Amino acid sequence: MSRVYLDYNATAPLKPEARAAMMGAMELVGNPSSVHSEGRAAKALMERARGQVATALGADGADVIFTSGATEAAALACAGRALRAAGIEHDAVRAWTEECLELDRDGRVTVTAPEQSALQAANSETGVIQDLPDGLAVSDMTQAFGKLPVAFNWAGCEMALVSAHKLGGPKGIGALIVRRGTDIAARIRGGGQEMGRRSGTENLIGIAGFGAAAEAAARDIEEGVWARIEKLRNILEKALEDSVKETIFVGKSVRRLPNTTCFITPGWKGETQVMALDLAGFAVSAGSACSSGKTQASHVLQSMGYDATEAGCALRVSLGPETTEDEIERFAETWAKLHRRHRARAA
Repeated sequence: MSRVYLDYNATAPLKPEARAAMMGAMELVGNPSSVHSEGRAAKALMERARGQVATALGADGADVIFTSGATEAAALACAGRALRAAGIEHDAVRAWTEECLELDRDGRVTVTAPEQSALQAANSETGVIQDLPDGLAVSDMTQAFGKLPVAFNWAGCEMALVSAHKLGGPKGIGALIVRRGTDIAARIRGGGQEMGRRSGTENLIGIAGFGAAAEAAARDIEEGVWARIEKLRNILEKALEDSVKETIFVGKSVRRLPNTTCFITPGWKGETQVMALDLAGFAVSAGSACSSGKTQASHVLQSMGYDATEAGCALRVSLGPETTEDEIERFAETWAKLHRRHRARAA
């Protein structure tokens, strides 16, 4: 049987609209900074994509600064600023912040000084959604963008990080969204591209794909695609719980991304599950893709109060628009079978 991809939070398959836009961009020879006709054509394509990203994110009137991804956007937003954060943040944000914000067992963060804080809109491992306070300095919207009706203009934050490949765009392109009037210092200097905040010839092919993917993702939200996905996620959790009663579903009592479930099966290491499921034809994760190659347990779960042993037994399954109910049922059956095999070997 064909493989089943259930790791959308790591990266989503390239949307057909993004592929078509990238193919079209490949035909353009001009540099967006050139003033001749070819350059102006490239510039027009880039600005169209900038508008697509802004509209999809509800960021009309804000500055969209294209970067190589959300990690570079985090560096551009956070470097040189004394920002507070919680331990659940992505490593790209943790690298620039002091971890001192409190959070509860469900991963909900308490922000006391928004103007000095960074807070993600939704967590990549648990799917837990945060309430963004007015005046927040930086928000990582990478996982929320394309899955939730997020509006930067309503969020009240100064800056936001987004990435194309999480919503069906190409890898290697992202953006920093900046509220007009916010002062940030360029980290890559030279030609003055991207309004002087990020020099270097723009990745036109990636930008075109990002814009098209963002537009298509916004359409998916409007058409109720993610509501259907949430139903599939709930079906999956019910099946897993029925199979193994001791399964712990992280953050289940609070708002989560509609596609994400993170669950702990005591005594069964997440890495072992990932390998067994991979051999069975299912792609899932034991945590964030940026840290999945590391042996230590999830820093996200440990920050939430789970011990290292519990965190080491976590598995993340993240669904997408292409996921079917049949695939969910097959996964639940396979997982339960593998768990029975694991217990028999451990006995």
